[in-house]
Amino acid sequence: MNTFGRKFRVSIFGESHGEMIGVVMDGVPAGLELSVQDFETDIMRRKSGAKGTTPRIEGDVPMIVSGVFEGHTTGAPLTVVFRNENTRSADYGQFASMPRPGHADLTAAVKWDDCQDPRGSGHFSGRITLPVVAAGVVAKKILQDATILDETPFTGVNARIIELGGLSEGWTEALDQAIREGDSLGAVIECEVPSIDPGYGEPFWDSVEAVVAHAVFSIPGVRGVEFGDGFGASRMKGSEHNDPIGEDGRPLRNGAGGVNGGITNGAPVVFRVAFKPTSSIRKPQCTYNFEKGCMDVLEVKGRHDVCFALRAPVVVEAVTAIALADLVLLR
Repeated sequence: MNTFGRKFRVSIFGESHGEMIGVVMDGVPAGLELSVQDFETDIMRRKSGAKGTTPRIEGDVPMIVSGVFEGHTTGAPLTVVFRNENTRSADYGQFASMPRPGHADLTAAVKWDDCQDPRGSGHFSGRITLPVVAAGVVAKKILQDATILDETPFTGVNARIIELGGLSEGWTEALDQAIREGDSLGAVIECEVPSIDPGYGEPFWDSVEAVVAHAVFSIPGVRGVEFGDGFGASRMKGSEHNDPIGEDGRPLRNGAGGVNGGITNGAPVVFRVAFKPTSSIRKPQCTYNFEKGCMDVLEVKGRHDVCFALRAPVVVEAVTAIALADLVLLR
């Protein structure tokens, strides 16, 4: 559904062109210092406006409506909302008869019997990652505050783009070309949690990889996740992939990505995320027109990212922090 977590429960709501979007967080420990200003840095990292991102600019001003009193969390459900102000819903009318290839237009209509809100892609929009980022800010505070992390002081969750459009460099030229052609690009983002103690996670269903991957795959447009050596491990020998253990009980290399048997081993948790190219593109595409009953040419109107992944590192950080906060509070 729209809720993730067992102890730290995060529920998102709203549609891209509705009145507002937001998040409710239950299980937030009481006493965390929290203000509107705490959200600013991560919200700005997700904000649009740079080359290759959507020209839709929103204020993205967080409003804390419950769960905080006199600058501290109360332990009650914490709710943060954002108003939608810069909307152009008419751009989406064409997709009722011609659902966009690669998008959720058709699957949403099938699942909800055409009762879904199609404006701005509704609840399927990348805009819904904004409240997720807000929840990530709180999750990072939980990790920072957790006394059970005292052995290894928490130094953050850090994500960055390592590949864009199949390139490890020269992204500006690739973006310019995609913009000229009315096309889009995908990317690979690497995320690292450099300091986390051993012992978190469970075997099988609630392994660190399973919980983190569940959260990461919830981000619109994610197509793959790999930890440590990832798919490369399938082409290695055991003597190459195995991580020798040092005198301090921690791995001397990190082919496992910081996890053995579903449980953190004391090395940094490291994984990479593959994002598909943005589905909404200006370049004409041949797809089915349900109104005419034949194949037709679709030219997508509206304001869309050429590469949504440009704004996604902070989203990856957020869902990772949410997943780890839940595991930490469960222990």
